Amino acid sequence: MFQIRVHGRGGQGVVTAAELLSVAAFSQGRHAQAFPSFGSERTGAPVVAFCRVDDAPIRLREPILDPDAVIVQDPTLLGQVDVFAGLRPDGYALVNSTRTWAELGLTDLVRSLPAGHARIVPATALALEHVHRPVPNAALLGGFAALTGQLALAAVEQAIAARFPPRVAAGNVEACRAAFGLVTDQIGALR
Repeated sequence: MFQIRVHGRGGQGVVTAAELLSVAAFSQGRHAQAFPSFGSERTGAPVVAFCRVDDAPIRLREPILDPDAVIVQDPTLLGQVDVFAGLRPDGYALVNSTRTWAELGLTDLVRSLPAGHARIVPATALALEHVHRPVPNAALLGGFAALTGQLALAAVEQAIAARFPPRVAAGNVEACRAAFGLVTDQIGALR
């Protein structure tokens, strides 16, 4: 089973991101579940959503405490919430930012993970360019697909296209593709 935890703020599409991951996995013939955890339900409040993907039925229903991957949609949470708590030693970290790992204060995290398992994606900038709104979730899903190999880009695009009206879906698919390309290029540069 592959477990993903998504951190962000209300209004950034955190819950939608987890749902889209599960839909993409399901479209690939896998079992999946997605569910949120809310504190105060308001725009800007910290939000966590969870997604599990497996080849067998999933019976667990509790929050994910030891994720295989952590997606951080809002880097301002880094100083407020221990978003990487429980991340497995061979896990993946994907952060929405234009800053470096050192500037984010996360060099120790990157060193603790296998080479190539931590990536920064300027997802908000990609969303502004393609969607014209600062909603980084679709871009981060493209980055996730490239980083982990857990989902095909086509499955993520298909999930996005099914979830949004055509005009909104098109921009989100473009942001997803752009992030996928960025992460693929970064991984290719390591080889």
